[in-house]
Amino acid sequence: MTMQDIAALMAPIGHAAVEAARALALASTDQKNAALAAAAVALRRRAGEILAANARDMKAAAAAGLGGAMLDRLKLDASRVEAMAQGVEQVAQLPDPVGSVIAAWTRPNGLQIQRVRVPLGVIGIIYESRPNVTCDAGALCLKSGNAAILRCGSESHHSSAVIHACLVDGLRAAGLPEACIQLVPTTDRAAVGYMLAGMTDSIDVIVPRGGKSLVARVQQEARVPVIGHLEGNCHVYVDRAADLNMARAIVKNAKLRRTGICGAAETLLLDQGCMATHLAPIVRDLLDAGCEVRGDAAVQAVDPRVRPATEDDWYTEYLDAVIAAKVVAGVDAAIAHIAHYGSAHTESIVTDDPAAAEQFLSRVDSAIVLHNASTQFADGGEFGMGAEIGISTDRFHARGPVGVEQLTSYKYVVRGAGQVRG
Repeated sequence: MTMQDIAALMAPIGHAAVEAARALALASTDQKNAALAAAAVALRRRAGEILAANARDMKAAAAAGLGGAMLDRLKLDASRVEAMAQGVEQVAQLPDPVGSVIAAWTRPNGLQIQRVRVPLGVIGIIYESRPNVTCDAGALCLKSGNAAILRCGSESHHSSAVIHACLVDGLRAAGLPEACIQLVPTTDRAAVGYMLAGMTDSIDVIVPRGGKSLVARVQQEARVPVIGHLEGNCHVYVDRAADLNMARAIVKNAKLRRTGICGAAETLLLDQGCMATHLAPIVRDLLDAGCEVRGDAAVQAVDPRVRPATEDDWYTEYLDAVIAAKVVAGVDAAIAHIAHYGSAHTESIVTDDPAAAEQFLSRVDSAIVLHNASTQFADGGEFGMGAEIGISTDRFHARGPVGVEQLTSYKYVVRGAGQVRG
């Protein structure tokens, strides 16, 4: 398609989203919840269509040579479709953030001031592989009063189209504009560029969800604010006061439960104070489970299967069954390593020492820090948000899982009784 064709396709989508956002901002909580409930019903009713479309996407993706991590993200089965439906229902059960009063106070002159949550407006979501993002993003934007323009990756186009149709079924059933949630109907990459730079009159915020190259492009080219993270180089630090069985379970889960998600651990740091007791069992657990371990000299000495780590390994988000491992001189050294090599996403400390835990939690400057828990809990659903539109490593507006509350801004409502300023 030419850029003229792209503009002719995308401009009406943007204009319709602006009009829909105005209507949605005024919609009642009951109306939004009714749309979500009806969408969940449609997802279950049309599960067969979704799986058939996904099988078509999976076949094309495999033929195109997509890697294992990407295929895992793309794949749907009956349980994942049901999880999507349940996620939509959970979003419906969340408190409606729109109109809630964040703070209120009265000035000496009698002015009553409130800070009130409002929607952001129109949110553009650009994502790869995961068709469930269509569902999560649409539901979260709807509940938070925002119109959504969704641009899925070409590999999930057929799956996303049917999922989007289910969301539209919900909107229609609740009497809301179908343009509240729109799916870009082309896989042409020029549509991404147009969303980033050509729709500043309609899109208020862009949220990228995908690999490093996609997010880097969005951050570089976007002419509107961006919420997102570039990489998820997550760490688990095993302290000298860590319970061994707990440490083994957490490290294995953090790395291997699902290797392709942004909360998967990519680097293991282990305190030299417990190297003699903890290092070998933890490393062998990973190796025996099929995980490649790339370690420093101390880690290599544990098992001949360990490969040497390079400087690049400490920076790498593998999204695969590979982990970098290093022995460090205590919690200070772990914090310093994370500050130098990390991506400010998610880090965990395993320890029974409260002082070490508090030192780690307070000094590690990442969006999510955990004590005695797997990094795989870096997820809006696990945080009780119902779902998430992504994880943000930004330092302002939204940080960590981005749910309905994070998809709002605020305005000041001031009530007076005739006051004028002298």
